[in-house]
Amino acid sequence: MPYELIAVLMFSCMMLMLFTGQRVFGAIGCVAVVAAILLWGDRGGYDLGFSAIIKVMRWYPLLTLPMFIFMGYILSESKIADDLYRMFHVWTGGMPGGLAIGTIGLMVLVSAMNGLSVAGMAIGATIALPELLRRNYDKLMVTGVIQAGSSLGILVPPSVVLVLYAMIARQPVGQLWLAGAIPGLMMAVLFVIYIAIRCRLNPKLGPTLSLKERAEISRAEKMRLLVAGLLPLAIFAVMMVPFVNGWTSLVESSAIGAMAAFVAAVLKGRMTWKVFETSTRQTLGITCMFMWIITAALAFGAVFDGLGAVRAIDTLFTDWLGLNPWFILILMQLSFLLMGTFLDDTAMLVIVAPLYVPLVGQLGFDLVWYGVLYTITCQIAYMTPPFGYNLFLMRAMAPPEIALGDIYRSIIPFVFVMLLALALVMIFPQVALWLPAKVYGL
Repeated sequence: MPYELIAVLMFSCMMLMLFTGQRVFGAIGCVAVVAAILLWGDRGGYDLGFSAIIKVMRWYPLLTLPMFIFMGYILSESKIADDLYRMFHVWTGGMPGGLAIGTIGLMVLVSAMNGLSVAGMAIGATIALPELLRRNYDKLMVTGVIQAGSSLGILVPPSVVLVLYAMIARQPVGQLWLAGAIPGLMMAVLFVIYIAIRCRLNPKLGPTLSLKERAEISRAEKMRLLVAGLLPLAIFAVMMVPFVNGWTSLVESSAIGAMAAFVAAVLKGRMTWKVFETSTRQTLGITCMFMWIITAALAFGAVFDGLGAVRAIDTLFTDWLGLNPWFILILMQLSFLLMGTFLDDTAMLVIVAPLYVPLVGQLGFDLVWYGVLYTITCQIAYMTPPFGYNLFLMRAMAPPEIALGDIYRSIIPFVFVMLLALALVMIFPQVALWLPAKVYGL
């Protein structure tokens, strides 16, 4: 049987298992090991899985994963994130759409604390959403703001998704994080500009705080909230400044961030046993999930690479069909949008990474830059009807008066804003590549 046909059968079997509801790492790892046993015998199949596990255990930068997740959960469970929203509430409430703009700011800082979109969605839906609705903000506006803002968690460093991409694509995590920083902040600024323009044109979408409410907040209270709200930003600075300046390694910086968050919660008197236990359990569960996924992806990629599937696809697209490399890249991004309607970001990456990542390199594109493109496309796919991942998270957390149809309609303008950001990064690669080149002297 031709190796190309074997590769197609592997991919088909994996997709079939995923559609039956199997866990991502189980479906991918099972197909990889079974294919290796059938191709190279018992010894080859068993060695494949064992080798993938050893690679994961020996990958030193992976230690950053539990550190950043723990830091995010400590700040979330100890309610330090609540202080952030209160700060934005006081300082931005006097302008049209100010609380919605403040929510975007909250999401950016939550992203810098956690690196997961789920954390931003949970904080936004439980803290920001009830307050915005109580202030008579348009429900379509606020649900769109929270979904779009929470998606920044997989792009703004320290992004957990970019750690997974770095492992599979064999690219430096530090460079990928720095590459995602400017595009992430650019997207947040585009969200803010859209909200400001919409609410300026139609003030009913985002009414300001009343003069009475603003008068009741003293200057001293504003300054107190500013100091309390900037604490997470200070923790992020304590963690990242030594790394950017080359004083610490990435793993050491992540440990500093986790310890700083823990100390901050203790000093504020919010480090209870329940907070510590919940944060630790959640960290352990998410870290183990990612490690299993990475192990399965490495095994699957090893079989695909051994079959020469990537070279066959490259020959099909470039030699037989004569497609332009940029056209092939756009087709890849469209496939991510399609898969995002029924898969999350990690599943998408693990499924197509053995094909796409080596192909992108052979087409002559920068793999760090492509990691940013992949992540932005995942953000868009997260919110694309009918089965966008964030859409259902929002429906699960939203109050009954917000229907699924409202959630679908609310995200449309933000999807267009994100497509604009994706186009800017594709047209101007230095938006993503300038900062890592500056820091690392590339």
